[in-house]
Amino acid sequence: MDFDIKKIRSDFPILSHTVYGKPLIYFDNAATTQKPECVINIISEFYKNYNSNVHRGVHLLSAKCTEANENARKTIQKFINANSSKEIIFTHGTTDSINLIATSFGDKFINKDDEIIVSELEHHSNIVPWQLLCERKQAKIKVLPFNEKGELIVDKLKNLISKKTKLITLNQVSNSLGTINPIKKIIEIAHSNNIPVMIDGAQAIQHQKVDVKKLDCDFYVFSGHKIYAPTGTGVLYGKEKWLEQMPPYQGGGDMIDVVTFKKTTYNELPFKFEAGTPNYIGNIALGKALDYVSSIGISNIAKHEKELLEYGTQKLSEIENLIIYGNAKNKTSVISFLINGIHPYDTGMVLDKLGVAVRTGNHCTQPVMDHYKIPGTVRASFAFYNTIEEIDVLYEGLLKVVKMFN
Repeated sequence: MDFDIKKIRSDFPILSHTVYGKPLIYFDNAATTQKPECVINIISEFYKNYNSNVHRGVHLLSAKCTEANENARKTIQKFINANSSKEIIFTHGTTDSINLIATSFGDKFINKDDEIIVSELEHHSNIVPWQLLCERKQAKIKVLPFNEKGELIVDKLKNLISKKTKLITLNQVSNSLGTINPIKKIIEIAHSNNIPVMIDGAQAIQHQKVDVKKLDCDFYVFSGHKIYAPTGTGVLYGKEKWLEQMPPYQGGGDMIDVVTFKKTTYNELPFKFEAGTPNYIGNIALGKALDYVSSIGISNIAKHEKELLEYGTQKLSEIENLIIYGNAKNKTSVISFLINGIHPYDTGMVLDKLGVAVRTGNHCTQPVMDHYKIPGTVRASFAFYNTIEEIDVLYEGLLKVVKMFN
């Protein structure tokens, strides 16, 4: 289909709202994306007409929800080109998916003095679970650094790898800098050393085509709310060979085969990792969101967002004493910046009064801020429903910030 920005914006009810009497300009998409009406409507439709627990009922409503939940799983499988729907585990989000792997894969494969490599660009959710695992197992974390542009120094990876390296885990796109990491190259290096790789795709899945078979990653995780779906939804893709070997993450209903007081056996994939009642209507809405993205076309989305990034970078670079952090050659639609002498919180508060929503702080990446020796940044993150005209409003707002504080 043609990329019709007016039609796309009309699909998102919240974009017609005002803030302090000003039209809402939403540049906080890296934190969470807004939801199209088709996603909002399907949630309402299923709660109104079909709500019933999945997998357990023989009646019509349960069958309806079960079918829709499993169709959503197949939609996700197709969207990321997984081999089988068995490799698609529903979770509560990226953080939940990473904790599942850290616990289950970690319990099975990580031992004393083993090593896990993470990158310096990681969100806290891809640092802390591994630290907790290493504390439990007396294992070690090694860190792959990045340069001043915000690009990983991949040449240093080979020196970090040892016979004790059991996993490499990193993001595909940095949430605070927008850097698109060379994960294909990193996966190839890892696999040449028989090391599995987990990719945090929370900031990539909504911006570019993801093909887990082409990447050949062992695990890939993302959150629904970053790709226009409800909060509390997420995906863990894992190669079947790993998921079969990993023990369950949690115990409860639906993840079991036979339960006795002597011994319990577990359900087949993917249900082995889905204890209890799932967020089935959220999962259904996630499938709907992916269908919506597919109808727009991920290549159309990437093209439009690239134009926004290039224009925004050019405009903001014109502002005196504004420093952009993260100038990688390959980058997605995030501009993280500071205006010299002005606290990011003050900048964000002034922009808010002008109707412009941005994120301020360390963006759950304190090691990144420590690298640059700054307390945090202002982050403007764009989605395909944003416009050049909105960036002009951001630019004018920042000029007002400079004038106000100087």
